[in-house]
Amino acid sequence: MKEQEGVIKYQLAHTQKPLNETFSFREINAWRTLVFRLGLIGQDPERYDNLGFGNISQRLNSQSSQFIISGTQTGHLEQLSPEHYCLIVTADPQKNQLQSCGLRKPSSESLTHASLYAQNSNIQAVIHGHSPEIWRNTAALNLPHVSADIPYGTVAMAQAVEQLFQSASLQQTGLFTMMGHEDGVVSFGGNMQAAAWELMKCLALAIGIEQQ
Repeated sequence: MKEQEGVIKYQLAHTQKPLNETFSFREINAWRTLVFRLGLIGQDPERYDNLGFGNISQRLNSQSSQFIISGTQTGHLEQLSPEHYCLIVTADPQKNQLQSCGLRKPSSESLTHASLYAQNSNIQAVIHGHSPEIWRNTAALNLPHVSADIPYGTVAMAQAVEQLFQSASLQQTGLFTMMGHEDGVVSFGGNMQAAAWELMKCLALAIGIEQQ
């Protein structure tokens, strides 16, 4: 059975309240809009039963384990406002638990984002996009990937991400695919620009393969 897009699978304790206005959303919003225009985040009647797909996050600051992430089912919006984001206050990928606050609940992939931030304090930004071109050329591009039997947004996915880091598969690249999550691609970096560039560079390579 095809897995439904956008379903939250973790245990969530969410507080409905506005986010602290001291966080600047300018950078994350600008890069999200660009990724949206590339079709890597969005909503399409022809894909995933017309549910929104993709999300983006940014660590609150270099010393914090907390991060801002786009809210669930915001994919149809080209430009987000602060009320479309939420703050992950605490995360325990191994226990499948998240605590968050904001006017919107967090994305269904928040547990995967949390697992990435836990691997390396230098990771400051994560983008989960959906790219058929990158996904179907995983082998041709020799990309690190999570196997097809690992469902998205689960403890198993968080553990699989940790194993990719332990195996050194992600030392040469800031991107991996999720073979059990149709078209699922995750990029990360020391800032939003680095995470977005990794995603766009890989998309260009995948398109080049398909145009041969």
